[in-house]
Amino acid sequence: MRTVNGRTDRVVVVGAGLSGLAAALHLAGRGRSVTVLERDAVPGGRVGRHDLGGYRVDTGPTVLTMPSILEETLNAVGSSAHDLLDLMPLTPAYRAHFADGSTLDVLSDGEAMAEAVREFAGPREAAGYQRLRRWLTRLYAVEYERFIAANFDSPLSLLTPTLARLVAMGAFGSLDGAVGRFLTDERLRRVFSFQALYAGESPHRALAVYGVIPYMDTIAGVYFPRGGMRAVPDALAAAATSAGVEFHYGSAVDHLERSGARVTAVRTTAGERFECDAVVLTTEPAAAYGLLGRTPRRPTRLRASPSAVVVHMGTTARWPGTAHHSLSFGQAWKPTFDEIIHRGAVMSDPSLLVTRPTASDPALAPPDRDLLYLLAPVPNLAVGAKDWEREGKAYAEEVVAVAERRLFPGLAASVEASHLVTPADWAAMGMTAGTPFSYAHSLTQTGPFRPGNFPRHTDNAVLAGSGTVPGVGVPTALVSGRLAADRITGV
Repeated sequence: MRTVNGRTDRVVVVGAGLSGLAAALHLAGRGRSVTVLERDAVPGGRVGRHDLGGYRVDTGPTVLTMPSILEETLNAVGSSAHDLLDLMPLTPAYRAHFADGSTLDVLSDGEAMAEAVREFAGPREAAGYQRLRRWLTRLYAVEYERFIAANFDSPLSLLTPTLARLVAMGAFGSLDGAVGRFLTDERLRRVFSFQALYAGESPHRALAVYGVIPYMDTIAGVYFPRGGMRAVPDALAAAATSAGVEFHYGSAVDHLERSGARVTAVRTTAGERFECDAVVLTTEPAAAYGLLGRTPRRPTRLRASPSAVVVHMGTTARWPGTAHHSLSFGQAWKPTFDEIIHRGAVMSDPSLLVTRPTASDPALAPPDRDLLYLLAPVPNLAVGAKDWEREGKAYAEEVVAVAERRLFPGLAASVEASHLVTPADWAAMGMTAGTPFSYAHSLTQTGPFRPGNFPRHTDNAVLAGSGTVPGVGVPTALVSGRLAADRITGV
């Protein structure tokens, strides 16, 4: 593995998102002096926050999986999630609602889930679920250390026995096809393949290797931190501060000083200067390369993932029977992915992710109120033609109307506070093509083919975050920070 040569005593981390916080913790735990520069007033990055009228809104990810990776990150400096966070396992992980009126609670307990599938779709599908569960568990075990949590110096790094095992498991076919080997009920196939959209692909085109995402969701379990998702970066930052990491909030970086191929100092828009022996850049890769004064060379143009419109609503009505996470599937399926990924159109029959965080933590809303989060996948700005600044509000009303018709009678009339996020807002935050999901995880943008975390033209600048390895998601962002630290210190 290629690593930074020379001294690495002083490291500057640009960005206090999850990857930057993870990098800071691992570096501090290895004896480095670490300074984190964050443009916002609080840590979190894409794990954003927005408070209005007593409602504590998480504007970023709402699904937390793999707390073991979070624990490993905090352990780097001797801290523990058990001391800093109150993580609540969610049962069900999701409640799936289908267009035919049927519902299914998705449970992480294998026996309980097999029984739920048996009642939902019969004994044959229950047996298929049990085989699928074993396959997903094995896939994760084979893939994690050598494919997800590993640095690659070239595509040749893939040529290991792990690759042969993944090929033998069918991991490079489609995710939908892999799930279909075990389940024939289309509704169940959706439950175990919709996660492909997190990787920026349709289930019919996503690699089966990304079955690790449904493993994380449906087998390893989904959790929620008391206080909201913001509690995660707050805990990471508190642990880092206790370990001696220095944070500077409200410090936007605009310049890197260099001596040859080495970065020697980082400068902010306010004129602050921080000398360093190495730097970790957690911005989008295009912004990182801009700071480095380089343009990466690739044979094909990088393709961004679809984006999302998110409507946050505080309601005077309460929805006590609603799960923490609900999946509301439309009747249409395969064509809707073509609409948002290739045609640049919104879904004609949208499937929605609905999160009700007050189901687990009522303190996130005022007394006798509820907090809802509606996410509708939409095209990114590179393929979509919709003027979100002008049309965003009208589309949000359509999304609310769909949710009202399917799940929440009287929803629109009960809204007393709302916050809308569209692709235009994501773009204003500096996110590629107006999507919070960065680059799609296609075959040519996965593993060693994804933008690397150690640019060849620099001796001591490494990258972290969703745009580089291993990719998008809360667990992978944390892993990305550790991989960046490995580049600086060696494993």
